Order: sequence, then structure tokens, then C-alpha cells
Amino acid sequence: MLKIAVITGSTREGRVNRDVADYVVKVANEFTQEAEFELVDILEYDLPDFNSAPPLMLNKQYDDPKITKWSEKIEEFDGYIFVTPEYNKNTSPALLNAICLLGGEWTDKAASIVGYGSTDGITAIQVLRITLSNLGLAVQGKFANFNIFTDWQNGEFKPQEYREATVELMVAALVKWAKALKTVR
Repeated sequence: MLKIAVITGSTREGRVNRDVADYVVKVANEFTQEAEFELVDILEYDLPDFNSAPPLMLNKQYDDPKITKWSEKIEEFDGYIFVTPEYNKNTSPALLNAICLLGGEWTDKAASIVGYGSTDGITAIQVLRITLSNLGLAVQGKFANFNIFTDWQNGEFKPQEYREATVELMVAALVKWAKALKTVR
């Protein structure tokens, strides 16, 4: 069975990112039996700021045990769903840092992106797509997104009904890509 990580994209106090990621995990696991979807919360890894040699040069031999633990976790998966907030028309620095700390762990694996923000996270999704592609991830074109004005009520995440189908379409495409890429690793 394929293993897909749903990776949170924020470590901010009072974040809503975890609510979105939990929703994606729930919808994905209910939608398909071809893969197991697991939440991976970057907050739980207390990752250091990226300040070492380029990860591909390190060949997964990291000096910091926190990065080694992160690397080992990411290595377990066949694909990823990155859940990104949109900050200043960009992805979050915490998510970008978590991604850039690693190198070969990402290569030849499939990825999808879920974004949210005042403009549905569209710009953050596009920026993140470029970064992930440069690391060797096959970022498939289907994505899911949420709007902070219409998918939250009184500070509580309450996605509009049609959003579930959007997540399912994204998951279906990701599973196909993850299955295909498993044959080249």
C-alpha cells in the first residue's frame, strides 16, 4: 500500500493549518483504500533554520539529530500533500525551511499542494510548486484550496461542501502519480 504524508505548513501560534491538514487526512483516507494518509506536523520536529551545506551534498548524513529524524520520517513516504498558508503571496517560511533542509528524500516522489488564504492560497501554491519541482518531486496539477472568508466561520474551519470533491480529485491524481513513480525508485 502507498504511504502519503500530509505535511503541515505552519508552526505559528494559533495556526489553523493543522485543522486544514486534519481535514485533508480524513477526506483522503475515506476516499481511497489505495494509500494510507498520515499527518506529519512540522511543529513536532522543532526543526532548526537551514544553515548547513546543501542537503544533496550531505547524502542524508546530517549533523543535527532533529534533521536526521525529519529525514527518516520523510523517507518513509511515496508521496506528499503539502498544506500551505499564503503569507504575503508566498508559502510559509516554516514550510519552506522544512522542505529545504532535505534533498534526496524528496526525489522521484509525487506531490500535491493544498493552499488557503484570502485569495484561496493560489499564489502560495504556484510558488511552492516551483520549489518542489526543483527538488525532484513530481508535482501534479490538481490542487485543493480554501478561502479564509468563506471556509471559516467565527474562527472555526468549516469548509464549503464542494471542497471535499476538490480534495478527492487531487488525491486521485496524486495516488496515480505516486504509484507510477514507485516503479522508478
